[in-house]
Amino acid sequence: MATRITRKQLKTDKFAVEVEHTVDYFAEHQKDILRYTAIAAVVVVIAVAFYFYRKHEHSIREQALAEAIQVQEAPVVQPNSATQPPGPISFASDDAKRKEATKVFTNIATKYSGSPEGLIAKYYLGAIAADSGKTAEAEKFFKEAADGSNKNYASLAKLSLAQIYFADGRQAQGENLLRGLVDHPTDLVTKEQATFALARGIAPTKPAEARKMLEPFRTDAGAVSQLAISALSELPGQ
Repeated sequence: MATRITRKQLKTDKFAVEVEHTVDYFAEHQKDILRYTAIAAVVVVIAVAFYFYRKHEHSIREQALAEAIQVQEAPVVQPNSATQPPGPISFASDDAKRKEATKVFTNIATKYSGSPEGLIAKYYLGAIAADSGKTAEAEKFFKEAADGSNKNYASLAKLSLAQIYFADGRQAQGENLLRGLVDHPTDLVTKEQATFALARGIAPTKPAEARKMLEPFRTDAGAVSQLAISALSELPGQ
């Protein structure tokens, strides 16, 4: 006599077969599954290690930059001066300070090229060169910093680079940089800063446009209003 299989039994048996197939598959591919699991675990470990490595490297770069800025900000104290230097670092002359600052910033710019700290170092190198009257060298460093991926530090370099262009008679290039900063301000270069710099730059040749830029700031509160009034008073024809 044939045994009758109910619909419920059929479903149960089918489930059991599927489970059996799954177990058989795992048994046949156990080595592969374990191998891939192990690979995934290694990838996670590498990712975590890389994260902490980058964090550690970032701390090292920040420390190096902080020490370099400390050199740049150090006072110049004459050897026979009775004045005690306010910090742990001081220099006997501006030339000695400039040489040491150039050295430490160059090391950072070279060793950490492409990093935010490397870009800041290049900006400082540009500022040191500009203060020394080496405009060509300053332009080179400011350009390199301006082309960097960090928009904040790039904007600061563009602001300084524009001043070199205006001083060198390349007004169109200076205008182009500053108009870009006016349209795309950053945390380090605000729209007001870029507008004031642009107005001062074009004032000798476009006083009417410079006035139009500055007038809206006349009624602002605080220092912005005072700066606008001062800048307006310096325009040609006043």
